[in-house]
Amino acid sequence: MTFSIRVIVASCLLLMIPAIGSAAELSGTRPNIILIMCDDMGWSDIGCYGSEIQTPNIDRMANEGLRFTQFYNNAKCTTTRASLITGLYPRPKGGLLKSNMVTLGEAMKTAGYQTSLSGKWHLGSKEGQRPFHRGFDDAYGLWDGCCNFFNPSQPDPKFKGGRVRYFGHNDIRITEFPEDFYTTDAFTDHAIAMVKRFSKNDAPFFMNINYTAPHYPLHAKPEDIAKYQGRYDKGWDHLRKERLARQIKMGLIDPSWAVTKRDPEAKAWKDAGHKSWQADRMEVYAAMIDSMDQNIGRLLAALKEAGVDDNTLVMFHSDNGGCAESPGGEDPNRIPGVKEFYTTCGPGWAYAQNSPFRRYKTWMHEGGIATPLVVRWPNGVKPDTMTPQVAHIIDLLPTFLDLAGAKYPTEYAGNTILPTDGKTIAPILAGKQRDPHEYLFWEFTGNRAVRHGDMKLAWDKKVKQWELYDLRKDRTEMNDLAGSKPEMVKELTEKWMAWAKETGNRVK
Repeated sequence: MTFSIRVIVASCLLLMIPAIGSAAELSGTRPNIILIMCDDMGWSDIGCYGSEIQTPNIDRMANEGLRFTQFYNNAKCTTTRASLITGLYPRPKGGLLKSNMVTLGEAMKTAGYQTSLSGKWHLGSKEGQRPFHRGFDDAYGLWDGCCNFFNPSQPDPKFKGGRVRYFGHNDIRITEFPEDFYTTDAFTDHAIAMVKRFSKNDAPFFMNINYTAPHYPLHAKPEDIAKYQGRYDKGWDHLRKERLARQIKMGLIDPSWAVTKRDPEAKAWKDAGHKSWQADRMEVYAAMIDSMDQNIGRLLAALKEAGVDDNTLVMFHSDNGGCAESPGGEDPNRIPGVKEFYTTCGPGWAYAQNSPFRRYKTWMHEGGIATPLVVRWPNGVKPDTMTPQVAHIIDLLPTFLDLAGAKYPTEYAGNTILPTDGKTIAPILAGKQRDPHEYLFWEFTGNRAVRHGDMKLAWDKKVKQWELYDLRKDRTEMNDLAGSKPEMVKELTEKWMAWAKETGNRVK
């Protein structure tokens, strides 16, 4: 029996057991669900989280919905996507997506939903690994890492000898792109086509849209870059101060938290060379987010036109914090924005993008793992609200099944499925208090963290020691309590080690 036939048989045999009333409490009918994730965007990079970047459509979602102030990802593209798609902590040994895991596409299909994926997958491009093989009725986009935004067939110079990324539609690889191609637009075009197709049917739909913006290479349209000309000439230190002031005014952060020191990788702006080129990098980065927001506006308009706007839950978040990486070094001869060059933001701008937090993508301090989460659902979520309740991307799959009135499967395609690590956030969406996770865990390439209540233990692989913080009083992680609370450090270290061994994460 082929893989696809086994999946169909398993889907038909699974019983859909109603969850206890949460979907009915929220809207009385099962919602359509659209999950939007962007790539390498800092916590403060959209207007409703303190940014100067023009994001009126995401801001509208916040005004008409709910913002989380303590929502977490896994600090890295692949591990975040693995947790998002499976509801599990990453199990890195033997590949992040295995046969004993069920995907969001597969789980939502068992609940009777139509399913699609648009954009970046990054969980495997081989036969049987692609989203079309793992529960998505229609999938279009990038099956591995980020690519040239104007021409995905152009080799990625980050890798020795270059690497051509795998771009496809269902089971067909795409290698040629029109002159006016831009990935952010193309992913949205596919998503809008799915809205039009799915809304003609009685069954609800689940759509996962994964933008590659604003991940490097820095590529944007000239008209979008022009909006930000000169905006960043005062540098990243000034930008961080501006964003902090807005965040305090919005009530996103506590003004009593200490202002974080500049990360060691980031120079003071006054000491930065090639300032005009440095400013150009951030102008292009802002334009990429601006373009993504324009496309989210197109998507929201398509929902309205299809008559499904009120009962469609739309979520927006990022896969990790702002990125300090500079593959190939910082070369001012490489022009930001155009398809001929591969440029990045570097640590200075990433330091500002993650305001008010420390560190970046791949680190487990708040700058690496904190993401905005904006939720809009006219039929189910109270507008212009904010929650400090703590949640994690592992919670999204069980939440969507809860809203769909279905149970997480224990078997799928003949395989016994690992029990989910996540738990539904439907009560939070309903304006109620949720029983939180007792512990949350993280690991990537030696960086580690565990959170228990308001206490967080973090390990920076460059510092090579545990640091302890009380996030209620000090979410900017400026006051290390490890020396004064050795028993708590020991307890949380043991918890983290046990988790790492259970899940196969790195312990050395």
